[in-house]
Amino acid sequence: MSGEYIRIVLLCLLAGLLVAAAVTDIRSRIISNRLNIAIACLAPLYWLASGLPAWPDMALQVALGIGIFGIFAFLFALGMMGGGDVKLLAAVALWFPWQALTLLLVIMALLGGIVTLVTVIHHKVNKRVGQPEVPYGVAISLAAIWLVGERILYQFA
Repeated sequence: MSGEYIRIVLLCLLAGLLVAAAVTDIRSRIISNRLNIAIACLAPLYWLASGLPAWPDMALQVALGIGIFGIFAFLFALGMMGGGDVKLLAAVALWFPWQALTLLLVIMALLGGIVTLVTVIHHKVNKRVGQPEVPYGVAISLAAIWLVGERILYQFA
């Protein structure tokens, strides 16, 4: 099996795991550590299938994942984001170079605004008390799926 097919299979697995993360976040407002670990553990296989050199490319991917985790862990500490969301975003960051990761963050922010708006409206329509819990994993997952879809389509272009 060539590296191209392995990359496509891995990207499809990533997309499936992201759908699972979004669905569980909608249902329970919890993203399983197992899902986040699976997403993170598949990334090095994708790097190898893509022919990334260990230095500096793989090291940079690890640094991006750690950096994203650190930045968003601060938001978690402030109560602005859930722990599962932070871990999901860090795991997803391992899959994308910094340029694509920047685009992912922009798309995620835009989709996050939409998810927040829908959540607040749903909360008010159903006359629920307290603050609504926003399933931000949905925005993270959809943004990543968007970029994964581009990568898969690019393989066939």
